[in-house]
Amino acid sequence: MHAYKKAEKIIEKDITTPHARVLSNLIISLESEVEFDIRSLYDLNHDEFELTIEILKEWRFSRHYMSKSKAFSSAYYAHGFLDESKKFLLKAETKA
Repeated sequence: MHAYKKAEKIIEKDITTPHARVLSNLIISLESEVEFDIRSLYDLNHDEFELTIEILKEWRFSRHYMSKSKAFSSAYYAHGFLDESKKFLLKAETKA
């Protein structure tokens, strides 16, 4: 989250700068899935633009791992559920 930390410092320093407003809007958009005006990127210089690209990369990377952890959590829950179901079925079969 190196780029997010840089953005945080820029935003906290002076939210009235165009760069800070773009970063703020981008981060809010990524985290809450609201629209982002991509045309605002044209107002940034090269270094500022590169930071927004780094934020996008970090966001995508973290989303990938979040979805993997959600899948693992679901699989783990399902595995435990199946184990309990087997125990229940085995008990029912032994009684019959």
